[in-house]
Amino acid sequence: MAKVKVAVNGYGVIGKRVADAVSKQDDMELLGVVKQHPDYSAKVAVMKGYKVYVPDQASLDNFKKFSVPAAGLAEDLFKSCDVILDCTPGKVGVTYKPLYQKLGKKAIFQGGEKKDVAEVSFTAQCNYDKAKGKQFVRVVSCNTTGLSRTLWAIHQAFGIAESFVVLARRAADPNDIKTGPINSLVPELTIPSHQGPDVQTVIPEVPITTVAIKCSTTLMHMHIIRAKLKKPATKDAVIKVFQNTPRVKLISGVDGFLSTSHIMDYGRDTASLRGGRDDLMKILVWADSISVKGDELIYIMAIHNESDVVPETVDAIRAVMNVCDVKTSMAKTDKALMIGAGEVPAAILVGEKGKETPFLC
Repeated sequence: MAKVKVAVNGYGVIGKRVADAVSKQDDMELLGVVKQHPDYSAKVAVMKGYKVYVPDQASLDNFKKFSVPAAGLAEDLFKSCDVILDCTPGKVGVTYKPLYQKLGKKAIFQGGEKKDVAEVSFTAQCNYDKAKGKQFVRVVSCNTTGLSRTLWAIHQAFGIAESFVVLARRAADPNDIKTGPINSLVPELTIPSHQGPDVQTVIPEVPITTVAIKCSTTLMHMHIIRAKLKKPATKDAVIKVFQNTPRVKLISGVDGFLSTSHIMDYGRDTASLRGGRDDLMKILVWADSISVKGDELIYIMAIHNESDVVPETVDAIRAVMNVCDVKTSMAKTDKALMIGAGEVPAAILVGEKGKETPFLC
């Protein structure tokens, strides 16, 4: 079978990671990326051997002025590909949709766009089949992806009657010097915050209310989840569910994971074992935090907002091209991206009845 030809429109925080991810898939070919400015990231793309295209003639002239090679205009790239990964800033992707429609191309948008931009809002393990063959798919945001992965697993095992989530959000990406509070906590005053309704675009059967607070950090997001379960559960049973959930990793404070700083330090220490980047594409759940009392489950998790949507975007390519089933796609993606490589065994936890419960992440 011929490789799927992929174009990446936008080469920022997500776009550069998606481009790298596509280039590692044995059933995909990265034709090029679109950059507007001839900055250092454009030069890095050229160093990696990626063909860099620009959105318009003015950008092309600017690239020539600064002696950064440009392969041509974005529309030429789009004409030659099978799928366009739109990784442009939020609310920009929708402006490109008419062009994608005119060219008759499939496109995958990111979570910064409204749900109406696509036919399906996507998280691979939850609704892969709904995206099969579609022209437009939206991979939901980093927060929504994390919530969808863990809540879906819990819902499948025990059923969720209701859920309430508090999100402590990072204020900006690490390279962002323009936004974010310096010494403040900024609540999203609308309840539910936008993440709750967004989760329901993926798993509408799970009732959820979310409250979000923007914090003075650029490292990760942190979620505190409370869920009322329909079926009896124990802490050990929940641990086993998360152990068997793709792209979820259990961590423990016993191992020194006491903050998002420690998690990202671990990411840096193990980066060489995963191909060189310190991304953590799994959702990290503190096993210590898991509490089950009656029908109430509570747990705390951390999300590396720069990378958790990357494997979902790769899976979305296979879904829209209808080349394989979800299990095959996720396995291929995870192997190619070395997701899980370099993970250390978690500490032994003491179960609810005093029985030692060893587990590996």
